[in-house]
Amino acid sequence: MKVLLFSEGKKMFSKSGVGRALKHQMEALTFAGIEYTTDEKDSFDIAHINTISAGSERVIKKCRKAGIPVIYNTHTTFEDFRNSFMFSNLMAPFIKKRVAKLYKMADFIISPSEYTLGIVRSYGVNCPAEVISNGVDTEHFVKNNELGKKFIKDYSAEKGAIICVGLPFRRKGILDFCDIAEMMPEVKFIWFGANISKIVTPDVRKKISNPPKNVIFPGYVEAETIIGAYSAADAFFFPTYEENEGIVVLEALSMMTPIVVRDIPVYNGWMKHKENCFKGKNNMEFKEYLKNIVDKKIEIDNICIKGRDTAIERDLRVIGEKLKKIYTKAVLKI
Repeated sequence: MKVLLFSEGKKMFSKSGVGRALKHQMEALTFAGIEYTTDEKDSFDIAHINTISAGSERVIKKCRKAGIPVIYNTHTTFEDFRNSFMFSNLMAPFIKKRVAKLYKMADFIISPSEYTLGIVRSYGVNCPAEVISNGVDTEHFVKNNELGKKFIKDYSAEKGAIICVGLPFRRKGILDFCDIAEMMPEVKFIWFGANISKIVTPDVRKKISNPPKNVIFPGYVEAETIIGAYSAADAFFFPTYEENEGIVVLEALSMMTPIVVRDIPVYNGWMKHKENCFKGKNNMEFKEYLKNIVDKKIEIDNICIKGRDTAIERDLRVIGEKLKKIYTKAVLKI
């Protein structure tokens, strides 16, 4: 059995969630011993598609003619597309129609969360489906004290550090991140993510170019720096308003970094307040949790341990076996 893992614009999307998801699929299939290709010109038994542009539709039609099963990962939704880059809200209604059309063409869909599957079902997509996490390599994302010390030194974070990882979109909560930072001037707030200032909305561009004194935007950094940041940060603060899962949340869970997230539907059922994370509804609640974590007024050890357990349930080795079962059913048409 050989699988085509198809994703357009691999270079362009490499630093995005879709690009990370593709990389995780490749790793998961390797762990499961499944042969794959990313070249649509190769021979393959199943197409596993991740993007929604013209190339994806071309591959679907090609597979239809050849009788090859098509599996679609529902990474893109109308809700997730809005409030991202310039003109994204104008494009969002078109995206909704586009994804509904393409997802309906699949033999099987995979959603990274129950929340996302519910959204896709609301578009009228009724083909067979399963929820499978994007996953995380829990053997890679492990606390590293040496890299943690280097992070503290490099970013002068001796008095505390709050981190976030992600593209600097308004939807991700970057403006709230900066607002909280202004309330906690003694702590460094560091947002790691590719520099895409040319396409972000004007309010975000203005904030990135003139941030609060204790906020740093290092841009895209090497993996070792991220491991160091997760290892040494007082907390991972992810105030996003909309996600389909959040790979960076899985990374923070695996690293046993205390997590503060916005209380949004995607986390229902698996991210549990005061069990494996802290959930806030507004900036005052975020500030309260973050300050108490930094000041060590909250017991976090058990929460971090349970967070690690949550990540292990979504380890890429587990994901690989789940994908293998779906691929087998698709090939055998059962």
